[in-house]
Amino acid sequence: MRRIQIAVIGYNKDRCTDEARKAAYEVGSEIARAGAVLVCGGLGGVMEEACRGAKDNNGLTVGIIPEDDFSYANKYCDIIVCSTIGFARDFIVAGSADGIIAVGGGVGTLTEMTVGYMMKKPMVAVKGSGGTADEYGGRYLDERKRVEIMTAASPKEAVRMILERIKENAGLGHDNLPDTA
Repeated sequence: MRRIQIAVIGYNKDRCTDEARKAAYEVGSEIARAGAVLVCGGLGGVMEEACRGAKDNNGLTVGIIPEDDFSYANKYCDIIVCSTIGFARDFIVAGSADGIIAVGGGVGTLTEMTVGYMMKKPMVAVKGSGGTADEYGGRYLDERKRVEIMTAASPKEAVRMILERIKENAGLGHDNLPDTA
């Protein structure tokens, strides 16, 4: 059976806050403990910290980088996809996930959220992590109300919520959720 894939999106290296780094690390740790695969944009900031958290907990990480050279990926990526398509790689990150967790972020994060929204992917924003996550958490992106961007008070809650929603969407119910305690 295919493993659940959760995208972690958020601030890049230049804009990442200490709060977002800490939250991203914890999100990555919880994803690994749940036995899911972490998917991200493969670079620094939230992406690197989430991957580091996953690797510290024996998780599997996939980085989908915008460049054509593996060396751009952060050192915690197990699998590196050199998309060669620049910012358009945001579509691949969102499309490759069963669910999306936002930690802070700017316009790139918003792009990934928009793609997830159009595809009706479950999304959770970590409250208090700043940027796009705080701005759009608890909202729909437009009047069509395709999928609400849920908010979580903690990284652990974010992973629990996204797993529940993914399982519900797959018709698996709560009894089959991995233990994230």
